[in-house]
Amino acid sequence: MTIADLTLSQLLPLSLTSTPSVSIQEDNKVWIATGMLVHYLESFTDSLVVTDKKNMPIGLVGGIEIIKNIFENPSSDFFDKETVGNIVDEDLVRVSSDTNLRELLEKWQATHRAFSILPNSYGGYSAVSARKLLEIGANCKTDITISDLPYKDIISFQYDDTIGQIINSMMTNHTRKLVFKNSSSFISDRIIIQTIAQELNYLRDTENFLDMKFKEPFKLADIKSVSEDLNLAELSKLMFGMLHPYVMTREQVYTPWDVCMALLSDEISYDTD
Repeated sequence: MTIADLTLSQLLPLSLTSTPSVSIQEDNKVWIATGMLVHYLESFTDSLVVTDKKNMPIGLVGGIEIIKNIFENPSSDFFDKETVGNIVDEDLVRVSSDTNLRELLEKWQATHRAFSILPNSYGGYSAVSARKLLEIGANCKTDITISDLPYKDIISFQYDDTIGQIINSMMTNHTRKLVFKNSSSFISDRIIIQTIAQELNYLRDTENFLDMKFKEPFKLADIKSVSEDLNLAELSKLMFGMLHPYVMTREQVYTPWDVCMALLSDEISYDTD
C-alpha cells in the first residue's frame, strides 16, 4: 500500500482535527472577510468557511475570491457594500477521517484549491489544508528530492507592471504568488489584500487602483533559497516552520502545493505505527 492509499486518520492520527476551520457568515460585508484573511492566509488556513444563518457551511472565500472581484470592481463599494455570500465559492470539499490521501488530492486538483473541511468531535469542522499535509510530508520516507519534482515555469512580474496586470497574471496562471523578476522576492494575494486593508483603507480613498504601479505601499516578501538536493521530508519540515512557505532553487520555485502533489508518488513509504 502506497502512502496515497492510506487514510487521513492513519496518516494524521493525533493532529487530523487539531486545526479548526475559521468561518464567517454569508451576510457579513467583504471588508470583514478581507481583514480576517490578512491574518489567516497561509499561516493558519487557506480560506474562510462561509456559513448560512443556521451556521451550516455553504462554501469558501479566500484570497482568490477577493482579488478576482477587485479586478472586476476595483472600488471601496466592493468592500463596503458587497456581502460575502455574493462572492462565495460553493465548491466546498468535504472529507472524513476515512478519506484516503489520493482521494483528497484528486479533489484538490479538480478544484485547484488545497482546502477541505472535516467534521470533528465538537460538532463543528476542522480545516485540512496544504499546511496540514506538510505534516505528512515531514514524516515520510523517500529518496525524492526537490530536483525530482516536476518542472514548471516561474511566473514573474516587473517593477513597471500595474496592480491590474499583476492580478490578471495571477488569475491567468492559476497562481497566488508572482516572483519579482530576477530576484528572490515575491508578491502574493495575501500581500495585496493586506495592503488594501491596512494601507489603503479598503480603497475608500483610492482611485484607479488597478492602474497603480507596483511601488510603495506594496512590499515584497522574501523567498528562501534551498539546495536542489533537499529531500522531500526535509523540504516539508522547512515549509511547515515558515510563516508563509515559499522556497526557490537556482531555476525553480516551490510551494506546499508541490509537496502535496509529490505525495502521490509510489516511491514514498510511511510508518503508521
